[in-house]
Amino acid sequence: MTTTLDRLPPIRGFIPSTLIDWPGRIAAILFLPSCNLRCAYCHAGPLLTAEQAEVIPFAEVRRYLESKKGWIDGVVICGGEPTLQPKLSALCDELHGLGLAVKLDTNGTRPEILSPLIDERRLDAVSMDIKTALDGRMVEVARCEVDLEAIEKSIGLLIAAGAKKDGPRLEIEFRTTCCPAFVDAAAVEWIARHLSDRAGPAGVPYVLQRFDPQHALEPELREMKPYAVGEMESLLAVARRFNPPSRLRNA
Repeated sequence: MTTTLDRLPPIRGFIPSTLIDWPGRIAAILFLPSCNLRCAYCHAGPLLTAEQAEVIPFAEVRRYLESKKGWIDGVVICGGEPTLQPKLSALCDELHGLGLAVKLDTNGTRPEILSPLIDERRLDAVSMDIKTALDGRMVEVARCEVDLEAIEKSIGLLIAAGAKKDGPRLEIEFRTTCCPAFVDAAAVEWIARHLSDRAGPAGVPYVLQRFDPQHALEPELREMKPYAVGEMESLLAVARRFNPPSRLRNA
């Protein structure tokens, strides 16, 4: 007999509500395990492998979401890297069946998974991380080999879906965590220029996030001082010169 647990990916974390992770909505957050990158500043170390941490039953999550119907109006699926989960589409369907919008947070390394999720309208929004300039600096951040062509393909998929004029348009956002070890004004300029080149002069939503050293995967980064508020504002000014819709979060 197939149970709901068998049909869905394991849930390793649950935040009942947030006003930050999906602006304009009151959303819950589901955390899925496993990631194909090992970013030095990652704050989700316990989620990087599938073996660690207790699984939260989806029935428990569903009961909560049903009890908050009319208040919670969306769910953010993040990780880890959710596109590594073969049952991700079933989870999207389950959440849509509860009348909730679904947002995916992704590193963009698996466009072959992202594309059908978009085409089949299993997603209402996608936030994609661009770690730094898409060159040798990516390996420094990710601590592993990275398929830059796959990331480029995901950027194109999202920009096209966000600009679609026939049918529901996907809500999209690109974002960069500004860890001083890997992201400086030159990297922000590279990303902002690149997004504008791909999307056109009007640009696309691009968010700069402040680095939080507290739980960084690499121990030496836990001692690194984050950018000050004024420094984050300076980075934002750089981004806005090339991509006007850029903004700050958690800064």
